[in-house]
Amino acid sequence: MGKTRIVIHGAAGKMGQRLVALAAEDSQLQIVAAIESENHSSLGEDVGLLAGTGPLGIPLSRDFSEADVVIDFSVPAAAEAITSACVERKVSLVMATTGLSDAQQKALHDAAEKIAVLWAPSMSLAVNLTMKLAEIAGQSLQNHASGVDVEILERHHRFKEDAPSGTALKFGEIIAGVMGQTRHQHGREGRPGARDENEIGYHAIRVGDNPGEHTIVFGLLGETLELHVSATNRDAYALGALAAARFISDKEPGYYCMNDVLGL
Repeated sequence: MGKTRIVIHGAAGKMGQRLVALAAEDSQLQIVAAIESENHSSLGEDVGLLAGTGPLGIPLSRDFSEADVVIDFSVPAAAEAITSACVERKVSLVMATTGLSDAQQKALHDAAEKIAVLWAPSMSLAVNLTMKLAEIAGQSLQNHASGVDVEILERHHRFKEDAPSGTALKFGEIIAGVMGQTRHQHGREGRPGARDENEIGYHAIRVGDNPGEHTIVFGLLGETLELHVSATNRDAYALGALAAARFISDKEPGYYCMNDVLGL
């Protein structure tokens, strides 16, 4: 089997540079294009030099021609444009951009009718495994006699623009799906009164250069269960996205997730 030909969209960003560096070392992958916005100051420069790996002979460009998979690590508006481009060219898409609106997520679902689309709020393999563990915990504790309080704490770097993280919201969606909570409470202040047993609480912390931590707390009377997952650098997300690209390269049109990559 030949190498999977990938395009990296958002290649000059911090995540894009790590994708370039790690993909260049992957014997199963071939970078065929690295793209950015049309007014990016580094257009034309070798993406290997931008990523600090040495020259790769691939200039940072505005477009691509042939490929098997596009990996998008950009911003929501650019992600929307690349989704349309992948549909037009019949190229599979790994969508790793966070903060997508409901309309942009719907566009991904619509695109999946024509191409293979894999989207997840986090590309981390450990995060997605923890999501499965959270689902199992929720199923097991949903009828606990004393009741169960669920709180989700997340930490990210000071530059992150959305809060709470898409990953935290996905944890909440999964848990509510099995436990039935209908209220999602974002932080607390003042005198809100006793905790509503029907809520999931979210708390977003922004500090330094933290690449991402999530703690899921299941609080019972007399005992507490916590699930904690953390990244030490951005490679966790880049490696997950590359694994997703290898997985989806030969798949039929449809909507896939990281559970499919993990075989869960």
